[in-house]
Amino acid sequence: VQLQASGGGLVQDGGSLKLSCAASTTSFTKYALAWFRQPPGKEREFVATSNWRNLSKLYGVSVKGRFTISRDNARNTMYLQMNSLKPEDTAVYYCAAREGGPKLYESGYNYWGQGTQVTVSS
Repeated sequence: VQLQASGGGLVQDGGSLKLSCAASTTSFTKYALAWFRQPPGKEREFVATSNWRNLSKLYGVSVKGRFTISRDNARNTMYLQMNSLKPEDTAVYYCAAREGGPKLYESGYNYWGQGTQVTVSS
């Protein structure tokens, strides 16, 4: 499966942004999907994941309550709604996919998008 992330940009502290990840596959529902991010100068970290039913969702501690992951299986697309953004959310955001259930670590994912930059100004 090929993944294409989009929707990044520059937003002010406290603002909102919605990322999209489009997947090119005829078997979208067999994949668990996730978002990871890599802040400047830091390692990539887990943000959120969703199983194929869009029911089992897990979030990283730093984004829980502010970010919402969702997926539209009819459109082969996953989303990340980001609210109450903070400067520390500045990072390159990546979408990832794996066959089977969701994982919280990046080595659990076989497929990755190219990343989209999110910058939150203070």
